[in-house]
Amino acid sequence: MHTKKGQQGFSLVELLIVVAIIGIIAAIAIPNLLASRRAANEASAISTVRTIGTAQTTYASTYGNGVYATMQQLYDQKFIDGAVLNATPTAPKSGYSFAITNPTGAGFVTGAAPANGNVGGRQFSSDESGIIYAAPQSGSTPPTTTSGSPIGN
Repeated sequence: MHTKKGQQGFSLVELLIVVAIIGIIAAIAIPNLLASRRAANEASAISTVRTIGTAQTTYASTYGNGVYATMQQLYDQKFIDGAVLNATPTAPKSGYSFAITNPTGAGFVTGAAPANGNVGGRQFSSDESGIIYAAPQSGSTPPTTTSGSPIGN
């Protein structure tokens, strides 16, 4: 292949500079992207815990005669969807698993825990008071009691 006189391309040095700049931009952007993803997963978990709490209140006052529901009962009455019902550590919803503990007339605790440390660093819990608590992650099993600090409800 013949090249015409005056036709030029990029030198190796110029290409290496462009690759280095792209690498620097990626090194800056990727941690921010991961932090944004963790924040979105945590916001989704908080919203789901709040939804379960609202569903519990509605169930107890309309169907349960003052008694709170299990996750399956909330699903059967269409208060929550299948993604929340089936969100376990092995099949999480937005990286979180959810559980309801002690659904009796005396109260309940809704817990949410990250399936692994990459999706969120905190676990969440709430009870019939509606206050949502955040605590550092202590495993992939949702908490069975409210613990941590109340978050801005």
